[in-house]
Parts: sequence; structure tokens; C-alpha cells
Amino acid sequence: MSLPKTLAEDVARNLVMVARLIDEDPEQAYAYSRIALRLASRVAAVREAAGFAAYATQRYAEALAEFRASRRMTGSVELWPVMADCERGLGRPERAMDMAGEPEVQKLDKAGQVEMRLVAAGARRDMGQIDAAIVTLQSPELASSAVHSWTPRLRYAYADALLEAGREDEAREWFGKAMEADKDGATDASDRLAELDGVEFVDALGDDDAHVGEAGDVEGHAPVGHDQDDEDDEDSDDEDSDDEDSDDEDSDDEDADHEDGDDDRSAKD
Repeated sequence: MSLPKTLAEDVARNLVMVARLIDEDPEQAYAYSRIALRLASRVAAVREAAGFAAYATQRYAEALAEFRASRRMTGSVELWPVMADCERGLGRPERAMDMAGEPEVQKLDKAGQVEMRLVAAGARRDMGQIDAAIVTLQSPELASSAVHSWTPRLRYAYADALLEAGREDEAREWFGKAMEADKDGATDASDRLAELDGVEFVDALGDDDAHVGEAGDVEGHAPVGHDQDDEDDEDSDDEDSDDEDSDDEDSDDEDADHEDGDDDRSAKD
């Protein structure tokens, strides 16, 4: 549906903030989504954004309701995998598995079908069916050497399932493959692989070195403490010099007084 220009602009501003904050501050993104929802609850894009904001804050029942509303408005099956994942979040993995077998899955594009496979495997693991989860993930997409946006997550999920099943060598291999495909750091595959290999990351700078780095000037000047000592020495030297000058002046004044006294006596004589 169309909105009046001013209202449409207000809604758009709130949706922009949802998209901007949903990863770094989900709660704030959720707050903006509620504003947009109050302004335009009959707009499918608003319902979808509200659903994702609720999903990001683990409000799964609310997210599912918003996704269903958006789907009714558009007739699209695009949100089917995330709707199934909401069922998992609500503690209903069996319902998620039922959705994985529905005709809607066949209408999804390749990325959507991979996402549905990931959700189904997660549901299997929720039910303690780890071997079935591994089989669910085995697919032409997993075996393909081509890299797509979903490749790192698919390989990572497979590696994680293998590790849970106690198949550590295979898990190491697939964490490695996930890391190779993950150019954007979407997963922590490199950390998981290092953990399996017993690698520990230690800060190269110790506390003492860090303190020295903080105290020293970046241009290579002496640390502040040394400058202060030098200043103290210079102050001391200046004070000594002043004392000596003062003593010399006092001595000169005394000599001058004696000479003046002698001159006065001579004059009297």
C-alpha cells in the first residue's frame, strides 16, 4: 500500500535505522522497528523488518508472527527458512522439521534451500540426532568447490556437527575448508581450527612492555620519568648556582662595606 509522503519518509527513516543497528545494537534496532510498525503496520516491508529485529533479540514468537504477516501480504516463500528457525527458537524442532518437508521449500532459490538445510540440521541436533544432522548437511552444495555467500556457513555447520559426533579429523578438515571460503570473517572457523590444533594465542607485548610503550613518546624521546629527573637535576643546579651567586654577592657587599669603613676611618684620621 502507498503512504502519504511525510509518513512514508518517517517510516523509511526508522527502517534505515533498523538495518543500520541490527547487527551492532539489536535492542535499539528493535525499538526503531516498533516505531515503524506503529506508523505503517499494513506495509509488508515494515512487518518483515520488525520480524528480523525481533528475531535478532530472540523474541521468536513475535518474530514468527511478523514473518507470517509479511508472507500473507506478499505471498512470498522467501521467509520460510527463518520462520522454521523461529520454531526451533521456541523449542519446537519437530515443527521446524515438518516445515523442511513442505512444498514451499521447492519454491526457494538455491540460497534459500541451503538455509533451509541448515535449519533442518540444527533441528536434528536439537533433538539429539547428530548423525541425522550430518546426513542432512551432505549435499551437492557442500561437495561443490565453488564458493557462494552461504558456503562458509554450510561448511562450518558440517564441521561443527562432525566434531560433536567425535569425528575430529574430519572436523578439522572441514573447518579448514570453511576458513578458506570465509573471506569476510562470517564464522570463527580459524579459531576453531586453531583450538583443535592446540594453538594458543598470547599477547606478544607483556604488561611491562605495554607500560613502556605508553610512557615513551612516539617520536623516540625519553620517557616522561627521565625528563622529570633531568628537570629536577637542572632545577637543583640552578638553585646551587643561585646560592653561589647570592653568596658571591653577599661577600662582595661585605668587602665593599669593609672598604667603605676603612675609607671613613682614613678620612677621619
